[in-house]
Amino acid sequence: MKNILLLFTLILIAVSTKSQTTYFPPLTGNTWDTLSPGSLGWCQDKIDSLLDYIGTNNSKAFILLVDGKIVLEKYYDNFTMDSLWYWASAGKTVTSFMTGIAQQENYLNITDTTSQYLGQGWTNCTSGQEEKITIWNQLTMTSGLDDGTGDPYCTDDTCLNYLADAGTRWAYHNAPYTLLDAVIENATGLTLNTYTTQKLKTPTGMTGFFLQSGYNNVYISTARSMARFALLIQNHGNWNVNQIMTDTNYFNQMVNTSQSLNNSYGYLWWLNGKSSFMVPQSQIVIPGSLNPSAPPDMIAALGLNGQFINVVPSQNLVYIRMGNAPGQGEVPLFFNDTIWQKLNDVMCSTTSSDYNVEKNIIRIYPNPSHGISVIDVPGQGFELTLSDMLGRIVYADKNCFSKHELDTRNFPAGLYQVRVSIGTNQLIHAKLIISK
Repeated sequence: MKNILLLFTLILIAVSTKSQTTYFPPLTGNTWDTLSPGSLGWCQDKIDSLLDYIGTNNSKAFILLVDGKIVLEKYYDNFTMDSLWYWASAGKTVTSFMTGIAQQENYLNITDTTSQYLGQGWTNCTSGQEEKITIWNQLTMTSGLDDGTGDPYCTDDTCLNYLADAGTRWAYHNAPYTLLDAVIENATGLTLNTYTTQKLKTPTGMTGFFLQSGYNNVYISTARSMARFALLIQNHGNWNVNQIMTDTNYFNQMVNTSQSLNNSYGYLWWLNGKSSFMVPQSQIVIPGSLNPSAPPDMIAALGLNGQFINVVPSQNLVYIRMGNAPGQGEVPLFFNDTIWQKLNDVMCSTTSSDYNVEKNIIRIYPNPSHGISVIDVPGQGFELTLSDMLGRIVYADKNCFSKHELDTRNFPAGLYQVRVSIGTNQLIHAKLIISK
């Protein structure tokens, strides 16, 4: 009993100490303490390159926090700290958090069948197939419903058809996720906006709201509200000694691998530093880390057109980006990784060994490629794979050495990911643009 009390005391001390070292902005107003890059020992001459890159890729807002304080904050294209913007699929993480709160308050359990809250016949499946789908399946993208035909956003029962047993297939399917909103509402008896205001926005000073757009519920807020949510997640659901999410088991499950199909997916959160990952609209398991240039413990909310929340607990660091789609050929995963490359330069050190290896070992030329490109890994034997933006491997060779010529003439124009494996423990990531 004494050991249990000692452990509990140590946990309380740890939470209290972290809360004291992490700054939390006031719940109202625009006051938010800042921290200078110079005080962190960062390379200030690299900041303009980072902010210019973000700005030239159709961004609206960029905020970087360390220990809760704003280190960098930049707005573009007449956007301001009071302007509203959509989170797109980054808002899935708000729904995930609110599901945990609803479980914490005993309104639901994520092992419950979805039919318990939506009624029987919410899909076009047989009753036996439908009864296998739980709230957990909605959180983990493993409903087994067909995401490849019709409108993947459609939540009508006629759109939700059986493809595989729940839990046996991972697919980034928007409709089952969206129906989590109705699950929460039916479980709590409150609208999602009301419940979110009571349990999340008021305790953290967040603003914003869910807005129905077609079948989707899209969260809309200021950039600083997105940063507040990220700060809450960085601190394990704690806001200035107010433990908003007390269900620590749920929180830990939310930000760790949730199933065995896609190692890089939690409860609607993307996870870095895993051995493999999957991407939307693809069933291919891609070896390597989601964002090799980012710290391994980074968790991320990724939305259409590059709505980003990146949380790095080990560094007490958060960055968010809002905006329109980045430049031609970019997709959120690649764009996010490039931001991390430039952010690593600002921090005067690399936080990923893959990034360091890429900079110093691999060369690709010409890039963009118009026909033949050389993958140059001097003096090394290596395995090579080339993947398109959907994660599909379009080329592979296990017996490459030094300068390998890659004929790109038969590949469609676009952005591709190059992965070079050297030996048993070095994996290099780079990008190749194929133009016509």
